[in-house]
Amino acid sequence: MLGILARTMVKAGMVKPSSLVKPVSVTHIVGRYLAHQESLPKLPVPPLQQTCERYLAALTPIVDPEELNQTRKLLEEFQKPGGVGERLQKGLELRAKKLENWLSDWWLQTAYLDYRMPVVVHSSPGVVLPRMEFSDRQGQMRYAAKLIAGVLDFKSMIDNETLPVEYLGGKPLCMNQYYQVLSSCRIPGTKRDSVVNYALDKRPPTHITVVHNFQFFVLDVYNSDGTPLTVDQICIQLEKIWNSSLQTNKEPIGILTSNHRNSWGKAYNNLIKDKTNKESVKAIQKSIFTVCLDAPMPRASDDMYRTRAGVQMLHGGGSRWNSGNRWFDKTLQFIIGEDGTCGLIYEHAPAEGPPIVSLIDHVVEYMKKSEMVRTPMVPLRMPQKLRFNITPEIKNDIEEAKQNMNIMVHDLDMKVNVFSHFGKNFPKSQKMSPDAFIQIALQLAYYRIYNRCCPTYESASLRMFRLGRTDTIRSASIDSANFVKAMDDPAKHNTEKVALLEKAIKGHRAYTDMAIRGQAIDRHLLGLKLQAIEDLAALPEIFMDTSYAVALHYNLSTSQVPAKTDCVMCFGPVVPDGYGVCYNPMDTHINFAVSAFNSCQDTNAAHLAQGLEDALVDMKTLLEQTPKAKL
Repeated sequence: MLGILARTMVKAGMVKPSSLVKPVSVTHIVGRYLAHQESLPKLPVPPLQQTCERYLAALTPIVDPEELNQTRKLLEEFQKPGGVGERLQKGLELRAKKLENWLSDWWLQTAYLDYRMPVVVHSSPGVVLPRMEFSDRQGQMRYAAKLIAGVLDFKSMIDNETLPVEYLGGKPLCMNQYYQVLSSCRIPGTKRDSVVNYALDKRPPTHITVVHNFQFFVLDVYNSDGTPLTVDQICIQLEKIWNSSLQTNKEPIGILTSNHRNSWGKAYNNLIKDKTNKESVKAIQKSIFTVCLDAPMPRASDDMYRTRAGVQMLHGGGSRWNSGNRWFDKTLQFIIGEDGTCGLIYEHAPAEGPPIVSLIDHVVEYMKKSEMVRTPMVPLRMPQKLRFNITPEIKNDIEEAKQNMNIMVHDLDMKVNVFSHFGKNFPKSQKMSPDAFIQIALQLAYYRIYNRCCPTYESASLRMFRLGRTDTIRSASIDSANFVKAMDDPAKHNTEKVALLEKAIKGHRAYTDMAIRGQAIDRHLLGLKLQAIEDLAALPEIFMDTSYAVALHYNLSTSQVPAKTDCVMCFGPVVPDGYGVCYNPMDTHINFAVSAFNSCQDTNAAHLAQGLEDALVDMKTLLEQTPKAKL
C-alpha cells in the first residue's frame, strides 16, 4: 500500500493566482485556512454489515471457493450481535467522534513511518518532466533557476493562503497536504520514523539545499527585505555552487538515506554525534526543498529515453551515477540533469500525488513566462557548503548503503511508454470513464498473461473529508472478471462482450464513487484491526485468515495521476511478485510507467506494458466493430 498515489478528478477553483502575492497578516492566514478546513465533513465510519458484504464480493474473483466459504463463516461469527465486530465498530465510532480524522494518524504510522523498507523504489514516487533542450551547464543552471523561482511563487500562495481551493464533483477538498510538502523532512528512527515540518516555525526557513557532485549547499532564496531572489540572482548563486564543487565528493553522504530504515536510523544516530554533521543534517532537513544538479547519464536511444529518465528519478542510477546526489528523506527533491533529464522525487509520508502535480503544473506554466529582468546591484553572500566529518564507522555505513542501492538498481525493471493510439477522448466519446477504461484494460492484460485475476489496488482520494488521505479502489471485481474471461472466448458474441465491458466499467465507476465518499472497505478493515490491537488480547480470526493476506497482496498496485503537464509519475511494486503501474491520461495519448522486480521470474514490466497497449487497442476495436443496439 506504499508508493501509491491518490487518484483524483480535481478541478482547481477559478481564482487566477497573482504571481506577486502581497504578504497577509498572520491572523488572516490562520482564519482563512482553518475556516475552510472546519467546513469539511469528517471521515465517516462505514456500517459494519456493509463492509463485510462488500469484502466478500471483493474476494470472490481473487480467492478460491473453499477459502471464500471459510471467510464467509468467520465474517458471520464476527458480525454476531454483541460480538467482537460490534465492539470494535463502536470503538471506531467513538474514535471518529473524538478526532478530526479517525484514520489519518493511524495511516501515517502504518503506511509510512512504521514501514522499514527503503523509501527508494519501495515508497517514494518519481516524476519525469518533458525532456529539456539544454545540453550544457549554462542551460542546466538557467532552467534550475527558473524552476526554483516557480516553486517560490507557488510557496507564496501557500504562505498567503491564496491557493485556489480544489473541487471534486462540486465539493471542496481538504487542502492540508499542500501545507505539508515544503520545509518538511522525514527523520529516520531505529524502529519507527517521524516527519518534521518547519513551515510553521516562528522563523520559517528561507533557504533551499542544492546538491552537486554529492556536495550539499545552503542557498538563501530571499533577500533581507523578504523578497525572493530573481531568476538572475539565483542563476549567479547556482554558478558559484557549481564552481566550488567541480570535484566529485569521495563520500556520497546522501546515499545513507537510501538504506533500509532501521540501518539508516542507526547510522543517523552515529552520524549526528558529531556537532558539525548534526548542524549540516539539520540545514538539509529545514530547507524549503532540495535541488539536485545531476551529472549526465549514459546516452539512451529515443524509445528508451523515458524509461531511463524514470529510473533516474526513482533511484539516480546507482552509486556510480547520481544516487549519492540526493537526500531521499527530503519531501521534495527537484532533479535537473546536465543532459536535459528533469523531474523530481518526493517522500510519500506527507502527501499524495495530486498536490505535487498541482505544484508541477504551476511551476511549468510559470517557467513559460518571460521574466522581468531586474538584476539588483547588491552582491550576494556565497552559498554555504555543508561540511561532514567522516569517521571510519560512517564510511562503512556509506559503503553498505552503496552496495544495497546498487542491488536495488539492478533489481528494478521499468518501462515507461507513451500509448499514442488514443487518449482519454476516446472513452469519453463512448460515455465511459477514462480511468475505468484503463483499469479494465489492465485487468485484461494481467488475465491474458497469468490466466487469473489478481488483487488490484488503485488509490482513491479521501480529500472530500478533513485531513483525508486515500482508500482503495479494488479494480478486480466480479464484473471485471466476467469481462476478461469472455473477451477472448470465441463462443461469445461481440454484443455480449460489449455488454460485459460496459457493466465492468460501470461497476468500477460505482466503486470509485463509493470510495471517495468514504464507504470503501480497506481503510475500515484496517481501522477495525488497529482498534482490535488497542482493545483486545487476541486479533479476531478474520485478520488471521488466508483470504485477508491474499486480498492485501497487491500484484497490481496502480494509480491515475492526471496532470496538465505532459509528464508521468512512476513508483515501484509493493510486493515482490507484483507490478507498479502509474498513468497520466492526456487528450490524445496516455503516459504509462510500469515497474516490476528482476528478481521475480514471473514478472516483466515490458510484457505487461505491451499487454496493456494490446488490451486498450482490442477494447477500442471491440466497441467500434459492434453495432450499437437500436433503442
